[in-house]
Amino acid sequence: QVRLVESGGGLVQAGGSLRLSCTASGKTFKITAMAWYRQAPGKQRDFVARIGRGGNINYAESVKGRFTITRDGGRERVALEMVSLKPEDTAIYYCHTISEGTEYWGQGTQVTVSS
Repeated sequence: QVRLVESGGGLVQAGGSLRLSCTASGKTFKITAMAWYRQAPGKQRDFVARIGRGGNINYAESVKGRFTITRDGGRERVALEMVSLKPEDTAIYYCHTISEGTEYWGQGTQVTVSS
């Protein structure tokens, strides 16, 4: 079992910045990549960014150049630095990982960007 806990969401004006963190606990030694997804009201959950065990990184086109995903103190923590936020970035942000073929999700953290 792996438990993911996100933190760092909040309300920010357009153009502002936020930093999200995700901490994994439990059987973290089997974790492969860690990723962020987001879900806006009435929409499907979409991929945002991913960092692999070897450090390879992928971003959704909509956040490239504005969001940065990093390991934050080891394999068990990942951060998402978000700058130049837009109202369309408003969503619940979820941390995600896979361990031994099982997917795990955090409870989510709300990010609201006002115009």
